[in-house]
Amino acid sequence: MDVVAEKAEETKRELMKKMRKKVKRNNENKNRLSRISFSASLPDDVHGVFADSVCAVKISMDPFSEMRESIMEMIRVVGVHDWSEMEELVYCYIALNSSEVHGFIEDAFLSLCSSFSSSMNS
Repeated sequence: MDVVAEKAEETKRELMKKMRKKVKRNNENKNRLSRISFSASLPDDVHGVFADSVCAVKISMDPFSEMRESIMEMIRVVGVHDWSEMEELVYCYIALNSSEVHGFIEDAFLSLCSSFSSSMNS
């Protein structure tokens, strides 16, 4: 495995570990509050550029492509300027979606990171 691939894999593991920890903490807070929501709303600990974002509920036949497109739109419209904002965006997607969708979210983010990395190296 080359150095770039190893770094990408390490970054992926670190990012997913952070996201799982944050989602778990958020879920624990929700359980304590015992509230039920029928709308998609951002977790209370989301701040910064994504705090005023609107969430859309969607059923998809191609979740990977739709997640990738949605993420690209958020990056473009809201603006992602650094890695911490990218982590916050990943967290929002993970927190808002069921665990069955997390693999598609992960793949979409990794695909975009790979695309960005490739375009920067060209």
